[in-house]
Amino acid sequence: MRSAEGKSPGKQRVAIVGRPNVGKSTLFNRLVGRRRAIVDDTPGVTRDVREQDAQLGDLAFTLLDTAGWETAGGEKLEARMRRFTERAIDSADAVLFLIDARAGVLPLDEAFAGWLRKRAAKVIVVANKCEGRAGQTGLAEAHALGLGAPIPFSAEHGEGLSDLHEALAKHIEPMPEEDEDDEEVELSEEEQAAADAELQKRPVLLAIVGRPNVGKSTLLNRLVGEERVLTGPEAGITRDAIRVEWNWKGRKVRLVDTAGMRRRSRIEAKLEAASVADTLDTIRLADVVIVVLDAGDMMEKQDLAVASHVIQEGRALVIAVNKTDLLAEDRSQATKQWRKLRDRLEASFAQVKDVPIVGISALNGRGVERLMPAVFETYAVWNKRVPTPKLNRWLREMETLHPPPLAHGRRIRLRFMTQIKIRPPTYILSVSQPEELGDDYLRFLINRLRDDFDMPGVPIRLTMRKPKNPYAGRAKRR
Repeated sequence: MRSAEGKSPGKQRVAIVGRPNVGKSTLFNRLVGRRRAIVDDTPGVTRDVREQDAQLGDLAFTLLDTAGWETAGGEKLEARMRRFTERAIDSADAVLFLIDARAGVLPLDEAFAGWLRKRAAKVIVVANKCEGRAGQTGLAEAHALGLGAPIPFSAEHGEGLSDLHEALAKHIEPMPEEDEDDEEVELSEEEQAAADAELQKRPVLLAIVGRPNVGKSTLLNRLVGEERVLTGPEAGITRDAIRVEWNWKGRKVRLVDTAGMRRRSRIEAKLEAASVADTLDTIRLADVVIVVLDAGDMMEKQDLAVASHVIQEGRALVIAVNKTDLLAEDRSQATKQWRKLRDRLEASFAQVKDVPIVGISALNGRGVERLMPAVFETYAVWNKRVPTPKLNRWLREMETLHPPPLAHGRRIRLRFMTQIKIRPPTYILSVSQPEELGDDYLRFLINRLRDDFDMPGVPIRLTMRKPKNPYAGRAKRR
């Protein structure tokens, strides 16, 4: 949960700022240690403020990647981006002001420096792209900005990290040293159970995905109760996957707002392809995925494709139908639309029945209070484990109720079943002749598993294996 000033408790914050296309996202990825922000030669790629834990030597902090600072005013997109950047600067403990040393100090750099001088105590000037001799002129010009001596740096090649560490150490507290004398202590069963329960308290990674302009960013802002990501009537504002730490009724949640996903045939620009790839990675790593639909155009082919990808990745799925205030005022007509949506979901995803569907209006908040309970109910099912004895008693009942088919004149035997993992629930079925059992019988078992153990709306994985022959490989006695 963020404090009133916008800072995350317990961890200091460092903001990377500058005009567009000076290498802010490249520096962000360098300090985070992996590619987290989309990097492209196109100016203005980053639009929201992106946060990620980072470390430089013994300094650990939350790093903020911001949009390029523009002088635009009013309600234009650039002006809204600028306000987000300025808010990030005010919430930061240190500010890395990047300039492009090869291009030199431009009028926009000077204008931004004038705004930053009121906060000069926490500003560090970083002259990026200083590899070789090309940046020497810009490095010299940076002294005239009135914000202290600039640090020569190359975000692309990692040059200047030691100087940056020295400058940041004046603003960021070093991590405490670990006590090397601590010994590992074996935990008892009770302590292990407590440790497992503590693990369940980790943040739930909740991704919000969907087509462009269906209201994903508006929904995130509505959930957290403040304007944390950029919104507007323009389609495709969000490009990076933006993570926001949140707390819902005492449960930690990591909300991720993603770029809109269009049909692959319509993706032309390299930048959009990178945004979609970032969204797909977010889905793969998520616990629960909210697929947002537009009530005025429910279940377009692309909506099905997005939901199908979530299921294939084994994630828990919740459907949020946004802009429900646009549905027909005629209640009977609206009921028909809802029934059509559910029928299409059932027909398209026979392997995942009863996916939760919540009607909302992210703009005015109607119905949003029902979304998070649905998310956590689905999350609980996604983490469900069925004890092996109970599972095998159930298997015997299924074998009696609906015997497996014959193969080569003999009845296929279902020997044993066990759950090997959760998230999603995954089972292994030991079968005498797995290649002969058939998909129809497997679907019967999966559907009965879902119904009998109350596991609606999540993917269930069931694989078969043939039991080992204990006598295989032994030499025959003469």
